Amino acid sequence: MPIEIQLPALSSDMESASLTVWHKQVGDQVTQGDVIAEIETDKATLEIEAADSGTLGSILVAAGTDEVSVGTVLALLLKAGEGVESLADHETKAKQLSAGPVTDGTSEYQVSEQDKDFDVVLVGGGPGGYVAAIRAAQLGMSTALVEREHLGGICLNWGCIPTKALLRSAEVYEQFKHAESYGLSATNIAFDLDKIVARSRGIAKQLNGGVGHLLKKNKVKVYDGRAELLGGHRLRIEQQDDDSVELSADHIILATGARPRNLPGLEADGELIWTSREAMTPSCLPKSLLVMGAGAIGIEFASFYNSMGVDVTVVEVLPQILPVEDAEIAEFASKSFTKQGIKLMTQTRVKELRKGSDQVTAVLEHQGELQELKVDRVISAVGVVGNHENLGLENTQVVVERNHVVVDEWSQTAEPGVYAIGDLSGAPCLAHKASHEGIICIEKIVGQADIEPLDKGAIPGCTYSRPQIASVGLTETAAKDHGFAVRVGRFPFQGNGKAIALGETEGLVKTVFDANTGELLGAHMVGAEVTEMIQGFGIAQTLETTEKELMHTVFPHPTLSEMMHEAVLDAYDKVVHF
Repeated sequence: MPIEIQLPALSSDMESASLTVWHKQVGDQVTQGDVIAEIETDKATLEIEAADSGTLGSILVAAGTDEVSVGTVLALLLKAGEGVESLADHETKAKQLSAGPVTDGTSEYQVSEQDKDFDVVLVGGGPGGYVAAIRAAQLGMSTALVEREHLGGICLNWGCIPTKALLRSAEVYEQFKHAESYGLSATNIAFDLDKIVARSRGIAKQLNGGVGHLLKKNKVKVYDGRAELLGGHRLRIEQQDDDSVELSADHIILATGARPRNLPGLEADGELIWTSREAMTPSCLPKSLLVMGAGAIGIEFASFYNSMGVDVTVVEVLPQILPVEDAEIAEFASKSFTKQGIKLMTQTRVKELRKGSDQVTAVLEHQGELQELKVDRVISAVGVVGNHENLGLENTQVVVERNHVVVDEWSQTAEPGVYAIGDLSGAPCLAHKASHEGIICIEKIVGQADIEPLDKGAIPGCTYSRPQIASVGLTETAAKDHGFAVRVGRFPFQGNGKAIALGETEGLVKTVFDANTGELLGAHMVGAEVTEMIQGFGIAQTLETTEKELMHTVFPHPTLSEMMHEAVLDAYDKVVHF
């Protein structure tokens, strides 16, 4: 008789687990003590070791199966001399199980019945969807989440996090180049691109698993598949195994995110013309690179590839790089990037991309004049469009304008019970905006008191280039355009002791105040670690802090944050250290 490999109780309170991965496949030889599979509980990821030796004859529970009860037979192990014919009885039981759940409570293959009706269903498992799902579950709602590809969405898997891992490698590499200035010695400095990319992908994988754990811990039912709205609070899910299921829910929240925009005639092909996904996983470095678009995404990739030794040119159709940033900060960053060797071309349009066998010729137009630039690769970073297609919106009253779903201040669409959050509902396309929208949407649905709509004007924006750029609120120009009389403060990094000690003296902190009321209208920074400091000004805006309160706040010494204090003082002619 084959040996049954059952799900063991690996702790005193363990009742079930998710089977996440098989390390052995049918036909593999198994030695007693081998790790054959991994399971995940609410508390930990655990390994299952083989109690006997033999040949793995049959796997009865597939990897990715949730809520497997302790004692369930996971696989069958053939002892020496046994043939596959001895598996027949056990496999018959498995087939009987797949036809429907056993309800007498006695079968060794029993699985629990799943409830397919929910209070709320989230469509999309990115930073908007999964955060909203967890908050809904915390508030007592029966919750399901549908994700067609990766938990964590583009941000975690192909955006925010893995790009920061790449940029961190570039930052460390740059520090090695200047080791001597710190009294250190480093010779034969080099890098391994494959390992840099592998580290980035490994971090994304780790966090993807973490999201799955959080959803399981909060008892959110996850469906792997594509959702389609049917109208009337119903939706169909086409699952990965080609099976489909229909669900009903009082509330359906669309959080399907966005994808890179393709310009007509300049479409990415994944080979010579890259989107951010291909730019994140290069098999080798191009010698030359053209980046179309000087927003945060384009500038981050330009910064990474320049640090790795690539000849980088950035083209932007608008008059300044980083168009949403304060003009003074953008100009400061522009000079820094130029000094590093990045070529910046503003008020320039890419008219044509002519692809060769392994190069691209870009036809560029600047003030009516055309020129050609030959490069090895092109990165298209010209914005994003919402993923609104194939969602069944035609079965609803949901309105789509300019590739985004139209919503009110609470993320409600024109269809009762259907909501949209994150990139799908429009700018700013930021992960933290999506998460916060999701929480507000859920708390509004359950009727929590004291909630307020999201103030999109108070959402911090960050660019993780070298140097970093961070901002919140109105730029100086926007504040004046809104009719404010302003007081502006500035403080340079070169006047800060901590910045000098770090060897990071290139940077600027700028504050914009209402001259009449002392309200902080905006704050803008460029320099080392400013993405970690901007939240201080964000809190100040949320609390409606005045210049007087900021002046009387004690900032620790020595820190980079002291520059925030000095920039406030400078706006009122009280700066001390410059």
